[in-house]
Amino acid sequence: MEQKPENIYALAQLLPVAQAGKFAIGSFTARCTLMIRAILRAGEATRSPVIDQISQIELKWCQLTVEEFAGEFRRQFDQVRPTVPVGLHLDHSSDFGLIQSAVESGFSSVMVDASPLPLEQNVAAACQVVEYAHPRRVSVEAELGRIGTADFVETETDDVLYTDPEEAGYFVERTGVDALAVSVGTAHGVYRVRQPKIDLERLKAIRRQTPVALVLHGGSGTPQAMVREAIGLPGGGVSKVNFATDLELALFAEFGLKARLADAALRALPPESLERGARAVQRVVEEKIGSFLGSRDHAGDYLGHSVSEVKPGA
Repeated sequence: MEQKPENIYALAQLLPVAQAGKFAIGSFTARCTLMIRAILRAGEATRSPVIDQISQIELKWCQLTVEEFAGEFRRQFDQVRPTVPVGLHLDHSSDFGLIQSAVESGFSSVMVDASPLPLEQNVAAACQVVEYAHPRRVSVEAELGRIGTADFVETETDDVLYTDPEEAGYFVERTGVDALAVSVGTAHGVYRVRQPKIDLERLKAIRRQTPVALVLHGGSGTPQAMVREAIGLPGGGVSKVNFATDLELALFAEFGLKARLADAALRALPPESLERGARAVQRVVEEKIGSFLGSRDHAGDYLGHSVSEVKPGA
């Protein structure tokens, strides 16, 4: 496994600090590799920790292997040379082989998504990934309940099943995951009919059952006030919020696109066009950091800690 730079952090280190500080860390999806440097630059400009992520199905859309994405992340990381804490995360994945490849390619965290399965099968899948990832100092996120979708990019089902708080406590205790994605009313993609909402009472009930870091998927399109309230709940709210669609829409608008292009097609654009697109995405990421997450100027909270000190599952 490739040696990670000192400021590449696992969720087990990133999220407890955020939870204690009542801010959240943005996990931003780079649906094309052009976005990687935009996310890194935004973190550096705002002095905020950031997480770069990609999911199993998005890799397919981008026509990239997990190894290629990791290599491009490392190349752009070396160019930008960010000094803030950065995470490299594999989002929704049900393929254990892909998760293994991500770990070996230098990802600092992975998400196993067996949420469509019955509870005990979800537990078994999460345990398998935890047993593999933790000895390699890689953190694990899992999902309980099902988070719906509007665009079928990150996930393949529009079914919604709200997270049961008591099951959440049981699930975390059995699996030892470092972060739990919860279904409390948000959805992936563009809201067209169903309106975004966050069931704060359910979120509070989940928090009473487990101290583990909680993750809110479907941050794009969710009102700022809702996100901030979910982060600032007494006793600790969500400490990781995922954004994808808003970044992609900013890129579409800058390039006048109406549909997603393969990564290779985007990279074939002139350098000045690529830079313009990256800047458009960077502006969106900076706005999320400042207005939604409250993570601006919190990079210093992690001084003196490196990923080598992380003890996943502790």
